[in-house]
Amino acid sequence: ADSPQYVDWDKMPELDQQPSSHSQSLTQTSKELKKLAREGHWATNHALRARTYQQIVQHIPCRLVTPDALVYRDVASRLFGKQSVSSHPLPEFLGGCRMPTYCLTMEGVTAVKKILICLGNLFPDITYSPILPAVVALLLHYSEDEAQCFENVSRLVACNDSHTSYIDQSFLAHQASCMTFGDLAKKHCPAAHRLIASTSENVFEVYSEWLEWIFGDLPFDYAIRVLDVYLLEGQKVLYRIALALLRQHRLSMTSGELEVTNVKGDLKAFMQNIREHMTADKLLERAFGIRLFSRKEIWLLQMANRKALAEKGVTVVQRRQLFHLAVDMLNFSSAIVTAQEMRIVWSWIPERFSLFPPVLLFSTSENGYSLQRFYSCCEGYEPTVLLIKTTQGEVCGAFLSSDWNERKKSGGTSSFFGTGECFVFSVRPEMERYEWVFIKKPELTKAVPRSPRQRLPSPASPVLSTSPPGGHLASSNHLTVPMLQRAKGRLSPYLAIRHFLLPSKTASMFMSGTREGIIIGGGGGQALYIDADLYYGRTEHCETFDNPPLCQENFQVQLLEAWGFRNA
Repeated sequence: ADSPQYVDWDKMPELDQQPSSHSQSLTQTSKELKKLAREGHWATNHALRARTYQQIVQHIPCRLVTPDALVYRDVASRLFGKQSVSSHPLPEFLGGCRMPTYCLTMEGVTAVKKILICLGNLFPDITYSPILPAVVALLLHYSEDEAQCFENVSRLVACNDSHTSYIDQSFLAHQASCMTFGDLAKKHCPAAHRLIASTSENVFEVYSEWLEWIFGDLPFDYAIRVLDVYLLEGQKVLYRIALALLRQHRLSMTSGELEVTNVKGDLKAFMQNIREHMTADKLLERAFGIRLFSRKEIWLLQMANRKALAEKGVTVVQRRQLFHLAVDMLNFSSAIVTAQEMRIVWSWIPERFSLFPPVLLFSTSENGYSLQRFYSCCEGYEPTVLLIKTTQGEVCGAFLSSDWNERKKSGGTSSFFGTGECFVFSVRPEMERYEWVFIKKPELTKAVPRSPRQRLPSPASPVLSTSPPGGHLASSNHLTVPMLQRAKGRLSPYLAIRHFLLPSKTASMFMSGTREGIIIGGGGGQALYIDADLYYGRTEHCETFDNPPLCQENFQVQLLEAWGFRNA
């Protein structure tokens, strides 16, 4: 099934060429196929993998008019005729990115270029797609000819399945994927993220190479195992692989290497020498052991990141522009934290907000110790970051996803609002972040099917979050989130799609404000409580964030600041 003129067989990994008794596997259900792909079922036989790829890709639902092998032959002969490929420029959508050649011969590399030029010709709406050369090159190893390879890649590009996407086709979509990977890395690889944030000038630039780690730096026999699962499960599976790689990189570092200054180069070298650290089997096993939220929630996170980039005016023209963390090290000034500390706090915040520079909304040194003034300075800003310095010199705080204005919707009674993106943190003596407990342990929640009529909470039970007019109300042991039409049109992706059935009422006590004081986190204690004079505070373990006390349990406030985001 393979075309030797494209593949240098001396470079290909040695296989146990078992007889292909596995041909039955092609008739399995999609769930069974996914299991076989994850286990490397067709990794032992080149012919079997070629047949399996062909069958999987032909089952991908596509747009009605998707160019096929016949179209390729026609366009290729018209474009190239007797000319050499070198006289044709590669399509602009590659953006000067690397072209991995894996185990291809010179003829194979030429074939990849021809296929890419034809893709550019037949899909004029692709404006940026650095992943395409690697996908074409990998599929060509298992294609009968260029035309078959082209047809299979076309199907990935033209896939119109509502739940699966394969290839980002614009700079905006690519950048949003990089931001989404950054958001997931903060949640699932906190130790690796802290290292990157504290040693890198530009955290986003490190995360923006995540696809290159997989399709570029990994050796062929690892990349092809990733392709096995990617063809069946789409782009979401790549997040898992890259998270597992990032986590393993951090685990493999010695204490001396933690002082590393070139984390980008170090990650690249790690991927290229992955054999020294883990087998391909172990990589897939670790990747699928990560408890991610649902595909729909990840999609929502991508949409929110796309929206933030669009608001910032990202266009194809600016494709070379990289986004620095918006904390300006020279001009940032806080009475509580250094610029380096604020940069780490800023790096924990969802990417779509950390694009924007911090703006000081309230400080006790300028605005006095008044809770009412705190509220009036912060209203209209979503989200905000609260920083507290105690008289003992300890520093802690919280990232609060919702506008403090929402406290008024409960008519003066103390009710909680906010979303699962809220978190609390300590800065001094230790830098540590504590997220909503269900981000760490999504298995504790159960999705609640939406029903058109939901039971209203009884007046006595605390409403755990507020909804704007027209939003869903939920019984008190459900969590519902304000509808998507939020203040300033912000999308808050975590929890905006579905309701979670939580094991206790206290699991979603994010933020609450009354005339008596503010509370952040609840259940068995409060992560932070500050009184009406902004003078006395308390911190305890709470169920919402599963945090230890953030500083001495009872403390006096020396300084308090609230920061918002300047949406340029």
